[in-house]
Amino acid sequence: MSGRGGRTTDRCGPVLLGVRHHGPGSARAVRAALEQCTPAAVLIEGPPEADELVPLAAHEEMRPPVALLAHAQDDPGRAAFWPLAEFSPEWVAMRWALEHGVPVRFIDLPAAHSLAGGDDGETADGGAGEQEAGERGAGAAEVRIDPIGVLAETAGYDDPERWWEDVVEHRGGGGAGADALAPFAALAEAMAALRETYGDGGHDRDPVREAHMRLRLRAARKEFGDDLAVVCGAWHVPALAQRTTMTADRQLLKGLPKVKAAVTWVPWTHRRLSRRSGYGAGIASPGWYGHLFSAPDRPVERWLTKVAGLLREEDYAVSSAHVIEAVRLAEGLATVRGRPLAGLTELDDAVRAVMGDGTDAPSLLIHDRLVVGEVLGEVPEDAPAVPLQRDIARSQRTLRLKPEALERELELDLRKETDAGRSRLLHRLRLLGIPWGEPTRSRGSTGTFRETWRLRWEPELAVRVAEAGIWGTTVLSAATAKAASEAAGAAHLAEVTALAERCLLAELPDALPVVMQALSDRAALDADVGHLAQALPALVRSVRYGDVRGTDAAALREVATGLAERVFVGLPPACPGLDADGAADMRGHLDATHQAVGLLGQPDTERRPEGNGLRTRWAGVLRAVSERDTVPGLLRGRASRLLLDDGELGDGGAERLMGLALSPGTPPTDAAGWIEGFVGGGDGGMLLVHDERLLALVDGWLTGVPDAAFTDVLPLLRRTFAEYESGVRRTLGELVRRGPATAPRHPAGDAPDAAVPGFGPGLDRDRAAAVLPTLRMLLGIGQHGFGDDPPESPRPADDLTGART
Repeated sequence: MSGRGGRTTDRCGPVLLGVRHHGPGSARAVRAALEQCTPAAVLIEGPPEADELVPLAAHEEMRPPVALLAHAQDDPGRAAFWPLAEFSPEWVAMRWALEHGVPVRFIDLPAAHSLAGGDDGETADGGAGEQEAGERGAGAAEVRIDPIGVLAETAGYDDPERWWEDVVEHRGGGGAGADALAPFAALAEAMAALRETYGDGGHDRDPVREAHMRLRLRAARKEFGDDLAVVCGAWHVPALAQRTTMTADRQLLKGLPKVKAAVTWVPWTHRRLSRRSGYGAGIASPGWYGHLFSAPDRPVERWLTKVAGLLREEDYAVSSAHVIEAVRLAEGLATVRGRPLAGLTELDDAVRAVMGDGTDAPSLLIHDRLVVGEVLGEVPEDAPAVPLQRDIARSQRTLRLKPEALERELELDLRKETDAGRSRLLHRLRLLGIPWGEPTRSRGSTGTFRETWRLRWEPELAVRVAEAGIWGTTVLSAATAKAASEAAGAAHLAEVTALAERCLLAELPDALPVVMQALSDRAALDADVGHLAQALPALVRSVRYGDVRGTDAAALREVATGLAERVFVGLPPACPGLDADGAADMRGHLDATHQAVGLLGQPDTERRPEGNGLRTRWAGVLRAVSERDTVPGLLRGRASRLLLDDGELGDGGAERLMGLALSPGTPPTDAAGWIEGFVGGGDGGMLLVHDERLLALVDGWLTGVPDAAFTDVLPLLRRTFAEYESGVRRTLGELVRRGPATAPRHPAGDAPDAAVPGFGPGLDRDRAAAVLPTLRMLLGIGQHGFGDDPPESPRPADDLTGART
């Protein structure tokens, strides 16, 4: 079989147009070659199953970047992509053929074979020898040689990208009458020389793929004659031009495994075309290449104008004068470096020197937003899709929730119908394993009627949608079916309670009874207090969410209350005798249960009078833990702190428990654990700052620790106090250095004033009285200080209610 890149008039066979995938220079050269050759048909490297999808490329709603997605129908997770950008030579060839009414055929190995083989992620190669691998396949394909890298090194370049830009992307297409096929002939000669030197050198499956391409090329010659144009990776050109027999090619394809494959168009992104995304599509700067393709005239000036606009949007002081100077510098650098046109290296240097004041601050912003870009393609509704995908698209339109490549935050108010619908959709998709949105902490209101999501549509989600299609044809039915299946297969109680919470958030009324039955069954059989304590918080949150969303959560509340009662019974016997790791785990269970009881047992005399009883019983559990000597100090201290926070210790209760825990008879490590449990956490330091008696007890205990035991307790104390903010640690140090405060005498009598811990030896009443007029204005109380007292006779500053104590 013969083929060459020559003039149309003396062509003796198909024209082989070897390209680099996603190369704007190659794309322009392909269009010029097709205009010169006017072939009867165009053959493109790609899966033949996609032949019927070619007309959609001309649809008015089709916006690249897009990709052909092929997946096995019985296992949608086995999938592969063939990405195409506006500047991809294959896309340009396809659009040219559609504009001129010329048939298009894909000639690569069918997806039915590539998905069934060991390289089930394989797709079209990412350039002249750079092999792509599907995101969810067997991993990146192994490439033994990088032809572009070899050619660049031969030409004296240390950067293959810069060499490619200089010899292809930045070279003009020639003047009138220039031979558009000459560059392809030169590239074919270079690839032939490389293959003679290095052998096949590409991917292990290249011989099989190239055998199939030759068979498809023979079939096209029978159908359309020799006036054909073949657009393929430059590495394959010598293999397609060599003379082989049909029998030999068929022998290579004999016995290949096969699956039933489905192919469709899906949106793609510039980020997924970049090498840094892990996809390996052969280009590091798709945004820059898109710019070169769309702005062939004055690309430097247009690019720096884009950069200036972006920087001004981010509040950088950039003017038109900066653009002019940056253009001059970039062009000067290109001349000094012997480049035909300023490339990204020169442009980056110019931006750094002129617009960035010598710093790299704008570089990451420019790289993400312009060099790579956040472009998301669009696919028409006519494209084949699983029913679930169509239902998702309908929901997106109804809820005005458009997929975007750029990450953004979405604030939802669940009291509004549209926002509630958006929340349901996002939660249902997450349950189906389609993480379009991720919940995040809200920067504003923390009410339970608020939700904050971080959204970004990734191309791989199309595969997730295909996988989830086995559960149902709509989002609701699919999420319901998957939830029921997960409930039946859950191995642990915590998994079922988490599933119940997700069902409530997603509003799956038909799935909730199934999940609740599974929850009741597992709760009845599980006697591990740790498992019960782990399961309780999610269940209580479900009760709360049910209240907020208007869902009947009575069954959930009943199960949650029963689960809490079982924790109350099982927790005290489970605490004694635990080692350090076990005590740390149990501390987490204490905190989780305490928070859950606080939510579940909130008193509501009209609807839930049992709330106070639940909290009272939990306080009894904490007292039992705090006073049992066999319980590790960490747990006794934590239980004591929880009681103190709830106001259950009374006057002097905390000092009594701390005095017992820090008594001389208590082992130092156990006492240090008690301190960690009691004052550990970010707010423990403030407790010591404002309660000088507790601080004095800790200080006195620490000074009495024997030297032999001090090295054992020091790591525990450092871990405890390291959690405090620097200001709190500094204040504690100052209080310890100062020692106990002395109580000054009141100037009007002999009774001493109480010292305020952490704020000096006494209260300066004259300075305190000076703030009363300001407090009056803020609080709107009286005309002269508090009540009707004139400013010259203020009431005591500690009597802020207007009544003497």
